[in-house]
Amino acid sequence: MNWYLMAIKNYATFSGRSRRKEYWCFFLFNIVIGLLLSFVDRSMGSFNVHTGSGLLGGIYTLAVFLPGIAVAVRRLHDTNRSGWWLLIFLIPIIGVLVLAIFMLLEGDANINSYGDNPKAGGNG
Repeated sequence: MNWYLMAIKNYATFSGRSRRKEYWCFFLFNIVIGLLLSFVDRSMGSFNVHTGSGLLGGIYTLAVFLPGIAVAVRRLHDTNRSGWWLLIFLIPIIGVLVLAIFMLLEGDANINSYGDNPKAGGNG
């Protein structure tokens, strides 16, 4: 939970680096929260089958959109890649696979052009 909150607190920080753990915990919590909100939306009757979303899920998606981009950019920085690599997801199938591989790679062990190694900070 701390990793999720760390990503939310740094919602507009596009500089620096993020560990794999921070990125993937944020990703996992978003999936779990999204599923829960989808269930609540269906129970309340605010889920639209045609759009595939509900009121609460839509509000949550808007709320975590910017933090999601920020943590993804910082994760790319950890692998010594520019945040612009995030746009590769626009290439169907291959772009998403390449981006997933980048997010799974180990970060640079030393200081890179985007900052210090986040693992060296001793935060888990």
